Amino acid sequence: MSVHLVKGDDPVLRQQAVAQLVEELLGDAERTLALEELTVPGRGAAEGEASGAEARQAVVDAVLNAATTLPFGADRRVVVLRDIGLLTASEVAPLVRYAEDPVETTELVLVEGGGKTAKAIDDVVKAHGAAHAPSATKPQDVLAQELDAGGITLRPDAAKRVLAHVGNDAGLIPGIVDTLASAFGPGAQLGADDVEPYLVGQGTVPVWDLTNAIEKGDTATALAVVRRMLTVTSPTQPTTDHPLRILGLLHSQYRKLLVLDDPSIRSAEDAAAALGGRTSPNAARFRLRQAKALGTDGLRQAFDHLAQADLDIKGERAIPQDVVMELLVARLAELSARAGAGASSGGSRRGGPRRRSG
Repeated sequence: MSVHLVKGDDPVLRQQAVAQLVEELLGDAERTLALEELTVPGRGAAEGEASGAEARQAVVDAVLNAATTLPFGADRRVVVLRDIGLLTASEVAPLVRYAEDPVETTELVLVEGGGKTAKAIDDVVKAHGAAHAPSATKPQDVLAQELDAGGITLRPDAAKRVLAHVGNDAGLIPGIVDTLASAFGPGAQLGADDVEPYLVGQGTVPVWDLTNAIEKGDTATALAVVRRMLTVTSPTQPTTDHPLRILGLLHSQYRKLLVLDDPSIRSAEDAAAALGGRTSPNAARFRLRQAKALGTDGLRQAFDHLAQADLDIKGERAIPQDVVMELLVARLAELSARAGAGASSGGSRRGGPRRRSG
């Protein structure tokens, strides 16, 4: 096999997959003689430099030159090109032509990144090469894999704390586990208090963490999640969530509940059908319970809060946008708490609606 494509959304996990593949391809060969690594430059150009297109063309030319050069002092060459998503369809054409008839003594490794990979690359690799990806991508799977490699054990409370800290960003886990293994040594069994000082650089969180906390009426957790969404970035999400985007996601959530505020909708199947068939009956059951718990009056109040937040974010009142979102989330969570919606939305509590005074 002479052409490889390494895929993966998380740059840390993707780089791990690249490093493992390169080690396998090099074998016993001397890295300084057999390995050539290049990266596609961005599409802009600094003052005094060649244009972005010229710089990218120069890198493609360099890759092809390296790939077609016979190895010296080794039985093969490994040529790595990173961030191929920065290349346009026309710019990848020479790479595609090479991949259709590669040099037998060269292993060309193309690495995703920088944007969407041109379809021609996917097609030629599928026909003439091999695609690779990280062996694990879900945070809990990556944690298990890294702990096994690091030779340490996390007690359940510590594992839960690490997973909560990294959120969506499984790529943070290898660094955390490496640090813990260095600090405590092989065979260590660690609890939450042990790992806490080593948890830096929070990961981003999915929006359903926010909606779940709101539905449960858990104001403290909902506020912590929305603050994290508004302030935390990561390699997989280089910008923070904008308040208007979060508002739009919440508005969409409550529109679904409004659709289900209908006495003729009685079953999970009815609810799934009412939502257009895009939601499974099991998921629709939770939405139906939430809608019934809030009722028409509760939903009306929710939309009043959403509408006011929309106006405030757009400047009707001189309130910072992050404060607007915190007020909105707190009010929506309190609505759920008063309605007892949390007793039915999470699926883990039993009994009828919980009532609170005030």
